[in-house]
Amino acid sequence: MKQNVKFSNILLAITAGIMLLIGIPTNIHAATFFQEDVQEETSFNQFRGEVVDANNNNPLVFATLTLEGTNISTITNTEGKFLLKIPTSIKQGNVLVGYLGYKSSSIPLEQLKENNNRIALMVSVTELDEVNVVIPKSARALVRETLRKKGENYFDDPTLMTAFYRETIKKRRKNVSLSEAVVNIYKSPYTTGQKDAVQLYKARKSTDYSKLDTVALKLQGGPFNALYVDIMKYPEYIFNEVTMEDYNFTFERSTRINDKLIYVIGFKQRPDIYDPLYKGQLFIDAEKKILTSAIYSLNITDKELASKMFVRKKPHNARVYPTDIAYRVDYREKDGKWYYGYSNALLEFKINWDKKLFNSVYSMSCEMAVTDWEKNLAGELPKAKDRLKSSIILSDAAVGFSDPDFWGEYNIIEPEKSIESAIKKIQRQLKKSKTEGGESAP
Repeated sequence: MKQNVKFSNILLAITAGIMLLIGIPTNIHAATFFQEDVQEETSFNQFRGEVVDANNNNPLVFATLTLEGTNISTITNTEGKFLLKIPTSIKQGNVLVGYLGYKSSSIPLEQLKENNNRIALMVSVTELDEVNVVIPKSARALVRETLRKKGENYFDDPTLMTAFYRETIKKRRKNVSLSEAVVNIYKSPYTTGQKDAVQLYKARKSTDYSKLDTVALKLQGGPFNALYVDIMKYPEYIFNEVTMEDYNFTFERSTRINDKLIYVIGFKQRPDIYDPLYKGQLFIDAEKKILTSAIYSLNITDKELASKMFVRKKPHNARVYPTDIAYRVDYREKDGKWYYGYSNALLEFKINWDKKLFNSVYSMSCEMAVTDWEKNLAGELPKAKDRLKSSIILSDAAVGFSDPDFWGEYNIIEPEKSIESAIKKIQRQLKKSKTEGGESAP
């Protein structure tokens, strides 16, 4: 049986000890990282709040907040909370708040408070027959045209992006590990086949492997797990020339984003295709044929094959099966050009142990948000020794939760309350263990 899927941007490995490692499918080699000195502090104002549905007050997850006319932005967390940091030198401006399928809102900067800002967005749904637009006859042809026009619609200059990256490990509902990083992404133009380079600027972690019982769980690949979800830059990982014909594409509902009509294209593998492919939705600008967002998941019906795709190493007495593998990518627009703005990946899996009645359930998630960028017209790249390798394990490269002054300067994704509580609990446990003369985590 042929296997067309090249893209499994999270891999799992369990080693005796026992370590469970997840990452991208590349040869394992030593990871290196680069860390610059913290630059002189600049003052800023910070604004906290939440973005909700105006009708039912439900939190809007992954809503985008951008200071108009700048590259400064952030995104809401899974509770709809946000933290936006703006230099004090900027006195006026509008903060644009957008969310998939909702009417955008523009809020004057002077109207924002330091805390407890509540931004309510209205749903925006438009039926295709209500608008004066020629509907393409083929959803598949629309997807092909969207991929073909990436040179017109997306950044065509080298770009240096600053991004915030976070990965979380849970055993059932308990947080076990949190790693975060500020990274520089040397983004090559969307028209080239050159892969993006990533440089680590600062990283921190909080981990308590004792909660994993006999398993030490790690994520291999770090920021690359999120970066390779950029479909427009890396279409070969999901819709390559071979697999495109293995999908069925259909028109679903339409919506509006920033007052632009958006086609929602559903896709899933044909019933006669047995290789594990993807299913999900593509959100495409009706006028200019631009992919603005994508939400999709991997077909893991064949557990054995899915396990081979993701499991790097494991103990001989354990069987590891992914139960859910899902991805999301969002793009942003500035001056008529679109660029990668946010992505996340989630892997849930079970471990069945020989001669044990109960199984273990784990989940690993990672997300990355671009918080600032500038053109890199000189095409400068970090030296090879300073680049992250795609096999990096961020939790090994990070140095603990420290340098609060450094983190205060950067736009980050606001932590969930559960994560904040887990960090404090983990740190207390580690401190207690060290006081007693033992180490509870590597």
